[in-house]
Amino acid sequence: MESHIQVKDLKVSYGKQEVLKNVNLEIPRNRITVIMGPSGCGKTTLLMTMNRFLELNEGVTIAGQVLVDGHNIYSPDVDVTEVRKRVGLLAQRPTPLPMSIFDNVSYGMYIHQMRKETIEYKQAVRHYLELAGLWDEVGKRLHDPATALSIGQQQRLCLARGLAVEPEIILGDEPTSALDPVSSAHIEHKLLELKEKYTTVVVTHTLRQAKRLADHVVFMYLGEVVEQGPAAEVFGNPREERTKQYLQGLF
Repeated sequence: MESHIQVKDLKVSYGKQEVLKNVNLEIPRNRITVIMGPSGCGKTTLLMTMNRFLELNEGVTIAGQVLVDGHNIYSPDVDVTEVRKRVGLLAQRPTPLPMSIFDNVSYGMYIHQMRKETIEYKQAVRHYLELAGLWDEVGKRLHDPATALSIGQQQRLCLARGLAVEPEIILGDEPTSALDPVSSAHIEHKLLELKEKYTTVVVTHTLRQAKRLADHVVFMYLGEVVEQGPAAEVFGNPREERTKQYLQGLF
C-alpha cells in the first residue's frame, strides 16, 4: 500500500512538556486512517503537525520530519500556505465564515485565484456542495448567511469549503463530536465516499466510529504510537497488550 504521508522521529513539546515522543508512522494514500486513543494521548497534536497548524500555538517545539509525497513539509524552503491548501482540516466544531453560503465555498477559490470566470465559480460552488451532500438542502438559498444553517449543515459546508481549494489530504479532528447522530452519519458517509479521491486522516475518541470508518489504524497512548496497521488486523488481532486493553474498554 502506497504511503501518502510519512512521519519520522517526530517530537513535539509545549514548553517543557513533551507531548509526542519519537513518533514514526505511515499514512496510506486514498484510504481513511483513524488515529485513536484515550484523551490527552497526543492525537490532535499529531494531526496538526500534518498541515503545520500546530506551530500557530506559542511555545511549541517541533523536531523530526513530516513527509507528504516524499517532501518534508518542515523544510525551510516550503511554502506554508501551499501546505495548508494541500492538506485541509475539518475541525471539531464548524466555523463558517460570516458571509453567505455561496461566499463560504467560493472564498478560498478567490484567494487562490483558482478560477477566473463568474460562471466557473457558480459551477464549482454547486459541485463542492454536492460533494459534501449539502446542495439539495441549500441550493435555493445560496445567498443566505451561513450562520443560519444547522450545526450539522455548517459542518458539511466547512467540508465543501475545504474541498473547494482542491486539497490532496483531508484531516478530521473529531469532526462529528459536536453533531447529532443524523448529522454525524452524514459526515461519515461523505468521508467514506471521498476516500476514492482523497487521503483522509481522522482523530476520534469513539471506538465504534473508528471501526465504521477505518481502513488503517494508529493507536496512541501517552504521546507514543503503540500500534498501527490495517484496521482488520488491529481490531481483530492486536499485537500489543495496551491495544487489547483499550479495545476492551479497560482504559
